[in-house]
Amino acid sequence: MGEAAVEIEDAGLRFGDRTLWSGLDLDVAPGEFVAVLGPNGSGKTSLLRVLLGLQPLSSGSVRLAGEPPGRGNQKVGYVPQQRAIDESAALRGTDLVGLGLDGHRWGVGLRGMARRRRLVAGAVASVGAQSYARFPVGRLSGGEQQRLRVAQALVGEPEVLLCDEPLLSLDIAHQRAVTELIDTRRRTAGTAVLFVTHELNPILPYVDRVLYLVNGRFRIGTPDEVMNSHVLSELYSTRVEVFRVGGQIHVAGAHSALCEDLPHHADEQVP
Repeated sequence: MGEAAVEIEDAGLRFGDRTLWSGLDLDVAPGEFVAVLGPNGSGKTSLLRVLLGLQPLSSGSVRLAGEPPGRGNQKVGYVPQQRAIDESAALRGTDLVGLGLDGHRWGVGLRGMARRRRLVAGAVASVGAQSYARFPVGRLSGGEQQRLRVAQALVGEPEVLLCDEPLLSLDIAHQRAVTELIDTRRRTAGTAVLFVTHELNPILPYVDRVLYLVNGRFRIGTPDEVMNSHVLSELYSTRVEVFRVGGQIHVAGAHSALCEDLPHHADEQVP
């Protein structure tokens, strides 16, 4: 299978008579940052579910860091969407990070409390969360919580990092901070990143390639190769205009396609 960190071969995913995508071939190299884009229901989060071992493929195969997807693969880290946590919850920031080692659904047990404390402290420090990591998570801001979720994903030193809209509900400053943390990890440790997002611009400086999913079709390439009027018009089967202004990419003309809905189970948030 080569040396790719993520290997997706001739993959297809269907729900009933609806095909989200088929014939998908994608190798992600160590240290590569791939953005996964497309409208609601196009199969972005469903792809993450496949990679996490929560959803079987209808056809084809997937491997991550040389192993099939599944909950026992410690080489995979996962950063979820920012979501509210009850202020009354007793869970502290260090507890949340520690779940990435011995209580998180994508990890397995780790023996040795001293080593555990060192790893958690190192992950907390790597995201600059030392000043609030011992506070109850529910009392922290969204940006602070999301930094801790990144630490949770990184504490096991993964070779692959899967990110599901991790910038939602964050202001621009926190979007930049979270993205830079993820980018630092992939540059210093060679971690491959698959980053699902609705908005490319906050991560555009870091992206090597784009996987764009829409209407059962897809394109893979650099941002310039995919995010242009010709390719998006072809994908949406309608005229789409792409403009570049001030180093950002703006898309116009695909509003109806961007707002389309699919069956509830087809593309939902990963738990």
